[in-house]
Amino acid sequence: MIRVPRVRLIDSDGAQLGIKPTDEAREYAYGKNLDLVEVAAQADPPVVKVMDYGKYKYEEEQKRKQARKHQSQIQVKEIKLRPKIGVHDYNTKKGHVERFLNQRAKVKVTIMFRGRETTHPERGRDLLLRLAEDVKEIGLIESQPLLDGRNMVMLLGPTKNAGVKRDAEDEDAQRGEEEVQGDRLGPDPAPADDAEPQPGEEVVEA
Repeated sequence: MIRVPRVRLIDSDGAQLGIKPTDEAREYAYGKNLDLVEVAAQADPPVVKVMDYGKYKYEEEQKRKQARKHQSQIQVKEIKLRPKIGVHDYNTKKGHVERFLNQRAKVKVTIMFRGRETTHPERGRDLLLRLAEDVKEIGLIESQPLLDGRNMVMLLGPTKNAGVKRDAEDEDAQRGEEEVQGDRLGPDPAPADDAEPQPGEEVVEA
């Protein structure tokens, strides 16, 4: 219940109606079959608005639900690496990081040190920063590499570009697959006898 003698009245469409006696403002709202709601109690005089209070409460509750839903959807995935990870494994792990970021998830990247590796934490830090650089288009560092016991941890969060490029690539890949299937008339060619063997796995230099 509004108990002040005067209020600053705002109409239901947002129009400023000026300072009015409270009773006059209340009658104005009731004449429109709406409510008179105080929206700025600390102002002098208080600011009131003509509105459907039930609808206003419903919309506010929906906004709160959406905010809670958005917060609950934020996930944190974890990827673990070794300081001397192989090139193939690094690319695989990087692919996982990119996939998680494109899903709008945060990614906790952990470097696990063993034995004497703990004497060279800079190698883990360099590897984490290299990974961050490789995925910078879709991920940004939210927590810098930090040594935690025998592990070093970095947190990546998705950028506004995360998921955008992936959706476009998926559409292009689907179109390309349809074109290949339409042009394919015979069996796939047999592999060449002189195919070169795959080279041994290299090691990423941190």
